[in-house]
Amino acid sequence: MPPAPVRITAEELLSDNWYLLKKYSFDLQRRDGSWQAQSREVYDRGNGATILLYNRERRTVLLIRQFRMPTYVNDYPGYLIETAAGLLDDASPEQRIRQEAEEETGYRVGRIEKVYEAFMSPGSVTERLHFFIGEYSPDDRIGDGGGLEEEGEDIEVLELGYQEALAMVRHGEIVDGKTIMLLQYLELRLLAPRRLTVLVAGLDAADPALHDCAARLLAAGHVPLLAPWLAPGSDVSRQQVQGCDAVLRLAGPGADADRLEALGRQLGLPVYRTLEEIPARVGAAMPA
Repeated sequence: MPPAPVRITAEELLSDNWYLLKKYSFDLQRRDGSWQAQSREVYDRGNGATILLYNRERRTVLLIRQFRMPTYVNDYPGYLIETAAGLLDDASPEQRIRQEAEEETGYRVGRIEKVYEAFMSPGSVTERLHFFIGEYSPDDRIGDGGGLEEEGEDIEVLELGYQEALAMVRHGEIVDGKTIMLLQYLELRLLAPRRLTVLVAGLDAADPALHDCAARLLAAGHVPLLAPWLAPGSDVSRQQVQGCDAVLRLAGPGADADRLEALGRQLGLPVYRTLEEIPARVGAAMPA
């Protein structure tokens, strides 16, 4: 793509505190051939890299949680769940992301794959981000992670089920752009939805909607386990829920359904609220 027809007429340094903030005045040629004078503030913090570490066999991902001041001042709690990332400084994207992943997650990264590059906020920030994925195993852990205290990092390492992480995106618990992009890439390219055993809770055994729900799950390529089928007793229920991949908590009162939902969350299972949230297997579709 040829460079844009632009003439920079002035450049003013506004801040050199953490990174560079400049104001540019320029003339931009419009599509009709005329020239228009404009000005923009541009924040230059260098380029960066990010990586999503995943375990194919266990179907898990490694993410981190850390405080982000800009989100805090924009009506958000401040703690973001993210993929490991860092600025390149003078290193190559591959070198830097291996170092950042080790510092932040405590895992030594083996083979990695670059999937794309993207500008994340091109209206004001120069940063071009390099996106990577890489597989990990428990044997790759060489430390606790947590980042570097001298850089103000206080990072919590999270190992989540891949389906659980996708559900957190849908429920607004993961709102970081780069993380959402890499999770969706993983879903589309590497960890396509498999057959899930889904515990359905929230409807009475006599409710026809319960059996309709089971039929729709079967059509989507999954195995339904209806809560009324479970044997009574909390110990037995726990063993049965441990064999599930997800919980579908349908609307409706019920202390037992609430207990099963809480048990599912305790076991780290994704909890869905509607059938439409559950991904259909490749070649199948959730019927309307």
